[in-house]
Amino acid sequence: MKLKITLLFILTTLAGFSQENNSKWLDLMLSNYKYPYAVEYLTINSQQQELKMAYMDVHPKHSNGKTIVLFHGKNFNGAYWKTTIKSLTEAGYRVIAPDQIGFGKSSKPMNFQYSFQELAKNTKTILDKLNVSKTAILGHSMGGMLATRFALMYPEATEKLILENPIGLEDWKLIVPYQTIDWWYQSELSKTGDKIKAYQLKSYYDGKWKKEYNQWVDLLAGWTLNSEYPKIAWNAALTYDMIFNQPVLYEFKNLTCPTLLIIGTRDRTALGKPLVSEKVRETMGLYSKLGKLTQQKIKNSELVEIENIGHLPHIESFDAFIEPLKLFLSK
Repeated sequence: MKLKITLLFILTTLAGFSQENNSKWLDLMLSNYKYPYAVEYLTINSQQQELKMAYMDVHPKHSNGKTIVLFHGKNFNGAYWKTTIKSLTEAGYRVIAPDQIGFGKSSKPMNFQYSFQELAKNTKTILDKLNVSKTAILGHSMGGMLATRFALMYPEATEKLILENPIGLEDWKLIVPYQTIDWWYQSELSKTGDKIKAYQLKSYYDGKWKKEYNQWVDLLAGWTLNSEYPKIAWNAALTYDMIFNQPVLYEFKNLTCPTLLIIGTRDRTALGKPLVSEKVRETMGLYSKLGKLTQQKIKNSELVEIENIGHLPHIESFDAFIEPLKLFLSK
């Protein structure tokens, strides 16, 4: 009897978990998903093909003359900056939030050699089109690696740099066995809505789920229902390869602009954890240590640690994220 009750509890829990993720089918360019602000497009000719790069360019009612560009993470797109954009524009900032090639509403090419330099150059092309010569740069997660590369390539255009729980604070290729792009592709193909949610629940939120987090699962899960999902999975595999093979941490010492690190200390995000031993795994993604080590490498930098918050401070603890950000920008 006790065994039956236990099994019933497990099945009920799993069913509830699955039913909570009611993702709808999403097309390749998310044309059936509305972003929080108007989306514009820039046509980019790159690697012998024509690509479309989406971005939001949100102007404040009362401008302070400053601009900030937001770089999204790997499992996200510009839409998850909604509350950040609202708060910053209310404070007078013009906010530009692009979807990088391969993400969100931008093109998903089947043949593309991804590099942080290429993505940074694409973003600079948008800024040039908009006549933005100087801007603050904010990058989250993978966007932190890209923001760092942008600042290194275009120091004259980068007034300030903000890194929110950036990945790449350690060089995973030194400890994680190499995996081919085909391996990453097969891994992406196996994803489902429930698997995506389970990963985010464990990795981002430490088992503490709120209903508002479902929308960020649904954006990825909706793609898995699309017959063209293999194209999305292939782009995801290519960007995994980029992240592993193009570290930026060795160049933190070369950054010249004022820099702010905003670190949720509960974060344990690290790529390749399932591929290493438990002993090695325990040493990976320790943001409570990585934030301090990184701050020491970057000249003219500040560190704000947000205790008991994970990989997404601007989602999980917005007030604790936005206040130090606005303070830093105002200096």
